[in-house]
Amino acid sequence: MKKSQKGFTLIELLIVVAIIGIIAAIAIPSLLRARVSANEAATIGDIRTVISAQAAYQSANGGFYTGNGGLLGCLFEPGTGACIPNYPANAPTFLDSQLANFLAKSGYNRSMEPGPQPAPIPPSADPASIVNYAYLASPINVGQTGVRSFGGDSSGVLCFAPDGAIGWVSTSGTGALSIAAGTCEVLQ
Repeated sequence: MKKSQKGFTLIELLIVVAIIGIIAAIAIPSLLRARVSANEAATIGDIRTVISAQAAYQSANGGFYTGNGGLLGCLFEPGTGACIPNYPANAPTFLDSQLANFLAKSGYNRSMEPGPQPAPIPPSADPASIVNYAYLASPINVGQTGVRSFGGDSSGVLCFAPDGAIGWVSTSGTGALSIAAGTCEVLQ
């Protein structure tokens, strides 16, 4: 009697490795595109949240937004006494700490461009009140963490720049923020 050998031949192993390689080559780009899409969707949602929080803050702050040196801390802790005077310390906040602190989140860097301060600032309003703002998000690595950059402003407009560049500029002299012509498309 002859013993039969158990195991796989080299050809069989090479075929299995080749099949796994082909499947990986098909799946990895799809997974990367899905990650970019998820990052962009999360960032759009975050910008909408900031716009809503600023609108609610505006209602509580005599018609003005918070600028606070380009920070959003007053949206997270409005009752500290440094923000809206006489705002109850136990009243609800407007925004969570992750968005208020401009942490790099979902593959995007975030920043805020504050507009000019009103003159004079009413005593019942936040001393860091501003009349308009723009909240911006750009991919940390264009093409890897995101493709487009996004921006939202005090008018409630949300737009994107298809090339990953920030599409917002400050209009000289007026302090108003506006969309740079041709670089930022309104998001529907």
